[in-house]
Amino acid sequence: MHGEYKVPGGKLVVADVAVQQDILSQVSISGDFFLEPDSALTRINQALTGLPSSASHKTLTTAIQQALDDDVVMFGFSAEAVATVVRRALGHASSWLDHQFTLIPPVTLPAVEHVALDEVIANSVARGLRGPTLRFWDWDDSVVVIGCFQSVKNEIDMPAAKNADIKVVRRITGGGAMFMEPGNCITYSLTVPTSIVDGMSIEQSYQFLDAWVLAALAEVGINAHYKPLNDIASDQGKIGGAAQKRFASGVLVHHATLAYNIDANKMLQVLRIGREKLSDKGITSANKRVDPMRSQTGLTRAAIIDAFIQHFSKNYPTQTGQYLPQELGSAKTLVTEKYLSQEWLYKVQ
Repeated sequence: MHGEYKVPGGKLVVADVAVQQDILSQVSISGDFFLEPDSALTRINQALTGLPSSASHKTLTTAIQQALDDDVVMFGFSAEAVATVVRRALGHASSWLDHQFTLIPPVTLPAVEHVALDEVIANSVARGLRGPTLRFWDWDDSVVVIGCFQSVKNEIDMPAAKNADIKVVRRITGGGAMFMEPGNCITYSLTVPTSIVDGMSIEQSYQFLDAWVLAALAEVGINAHYKPLNDIASDQGKIGGAAQKRFASGVLVHHATLAYNIDANKMLQVLRIGREKLSDKGITSANKRVDPMRSQTGLTRAAIIDAFIQHFSKNYPTQTGQYLPQELGSAKTLVTEKYLSQEWLYKVQ
C-alpha cells in the first residue's frame, strides 16, 4: 500500500507499507525531507512495524516520538506527518485527490434553506447518496445567521431586526454572526469526509480546508492568508470567516462567508457588536460599506464566484451537479420543524 502527504509549508512524505493479519508487517518511509542523524529513519520504520493496521493517528505518532532521541532533528516533516501518510496508505486518511467532488453553483433559495442544507447535504454524503460537495449559496432575503452557541439577546437587537425586515436564524456550526443581504457577501459550504483532515487539530483543519480559497483569492488579486482561529484576512484586514460542524457519521461541514459589499451602518443597527470586537476586522467606521472583495478586485460578485469555481475545478477532480429533489424537500421540512422554531432560535438565550 502506498501513500503520499505534502506537509503544508514543508516537504513530501511517502509511505510504502505491507499488512499481514491486520498488522503492519513492513514499513518504508521516504521523501524529500531532512533528517539527522539519518539512522533515525530506520528507527521510525521499526517503531511502526508490528503496530495494528487500525492504529489511530495518535498511536502512530506516539510510537514514532518514543523511538526517537532528543537529538534527532526532523526538518520539513514531523512524527504527525508520518502518521498521516501511513494512514493514507492504509486508506484511513485521504487527500483532496482521492475524492470526486460535486460542485453546485449558486442557487437562489431563502437563506434559512441554505442553513438547513448544510445538515441535509452532510446526511447525503454520510449515506453515500452523493460524494464530497462544494456548494455556493445565493439568497433573496435579508437575514442574520448566528452561530450555534451565540446568545440571541447578546448578539441581536431583535426590535431593530424586525423593523428592518431582517430574519434571524441559528445555524449548526459555531462561530459568529453572518449579516447577509442579497449580493453583499460570498458564502460557500464544503462537505467532506473527516478522513481528509485525519490527524489534524481543529486549527490545522481550518487552515487546510481554507487553502484552496486563499489560492483562488490570489488569482483575483487579493493577497489573503489564514488567521487563527477561523478568519481569512488580506493585507487590509479581515475579509471573511469560517466555521465547522463535525458529525458522528464521519462527515465534516466547513463553510465560509467573505464580505463583498456590506452596509456596516445597517449591520451595526441589528448586531450588538462593540467597536472593540470590530477593531481587528478592518472596520474603522460604522458609517461606511465594508467591501474588501469588491474594492480589492474591482470585480463583480458573480465574477469572483466564477473564479472560485474555475480554480477549484482546475485543481481537484470535480463534476458540476445540483441538489437532489429529496434534499430540497428535506431542507424545507427542517426549516419548518427546526430552523424557524423558537426552541431552536432561543436554545441559547
